[in-house]
Amino acid sequence: MSEDLFSDITDTLFENKTVLSEEYQPDEIVEREDEIDAFRSALKDVLFGRNPSNVFIYGKTGVGKTAVTEYIVTALKTEVERRDDADELHVHFRNCNDDTVYRTVRALINSIRGADREPFPETGHSTAHALETLYEEMDANGGTYLFVLDEIDHLSDPNTLLYELPRARANGHLTAARVGVIGISNNYAFRSSLSPKVKDTLIEKEIAFSPYDADELRSILTTRAEKALIEDAWDESAIKLAAANAAKDTGSARQAIDLLREGGDVAEENGAGAITDDHIEVAVDRVQRGRVENKLRDQTMHGQLILEALAKLEVSGSTPAKSKQVQQAYVRVAEGRQQDPLTTLKSIQNHLADLTMLGFLERTEHNEGRAGGAHHQYELALDPTIVLETRDTIEAESM
Repeated sequence: MSEDLFSDITDTLFENKTVLSEEYQPDEIVEREDEIDAFRSALKDVLFGRNPSNVFIYGKTGVGKTAVTEYIVTALKTEVERRDDADELHVHFRNCNDDTVYRTVRALINSIRGADREPFPETGHSTAHALETLYEEMDANGGTYLFVLDEIDHLSDPNTLLYELPRARANGHLTAARVGVIGISNNYAFRSSLSPKVKDTLIEKEIAFSPYDADELRSILTTRAEKALIEDAWDESAIKLAAANAAKDTGSARQAIDLLREGGDVAEENGAGAITDDHIEVAVDRVQRGRVENKLRDQTMHGQLILEALAKLEVSGSTPAKSKQVQQAYVRVAEGRQQDPLTTLKSIQNHLADLTMLGFLERTEHNEGRAGGAHHQYELALDPTIVLETRDTIEAESM
């Protein structure tokens, strides 16, 4: 009977499983004391009613950039409310992935207006008009604004926004309000891609988040386990193994936490009373497959096709491969998937550079002297079998 399907599930190892979810915001951040101190120093002017500094945060996915940012601005808002010298603080978050400047500015306007007021139109106005409206909304409220722009390197034209916002008060667009930008990026080279006039305008504070090492991840996992799991529900060796695997792979706290959560699920499936090394080993394979699938789905179609081409080259023992070899394999894969391939080698090289930066590929430089010159060779940093299986799944879903 269907009503009895779950009746035998009576025990759980989890006290509060939300603590191991991506949505969880910890009350305290461990193993990021230096970054927190730097962030705290960069924003201290807000407490005295002065113009906030622009802050740019760099680091790979899962190293605490967003968590620390939310932690800092929450603490800053609390302190501002206690101080007479500080202006009212307004913090607005926006993820800029595949965003235009217009859509970003529109989202900020609507965030300021709230749900009770008419939203700014999706189309029909220029970016200049949208910016003018943003300034009007800010000045109408007054106070200090911090715009937190996550994945700012994926904005279609970051130069426009990063030139306009920091200069808004100096150019007379704002009189009652102040503004600062907090940019979050996975791309360490993002600043070098900005125009010289933007670099001069920003005068930003930069904070780099390095990958966590195994000891730091072990500390993070222990803190989470104590809140998420019931007493004696894990072996210390399992925590150590999950931390070591994540440190060796990406240095990501998100990956380490995913391993612990998945390890708990495996332990429960097996009726175990505690998470052991064996459960973590199974979790490693599950999490890797899920992570590869999620990352692949986030890429453009051509990015996916290039990864599929490299996976096939790797399976056939043809990697590391030059960009020209990758292009030839990519064309075959694209045509096999009924897609029109990109036609220039430069466009393939741009995708290869992006995929390397995102951690999908490993790139090595080779110099063959006068005969061949310097060139790069590429190979997957992922399991090629998982890449190919995931691509087949994605294609099957699109039919």
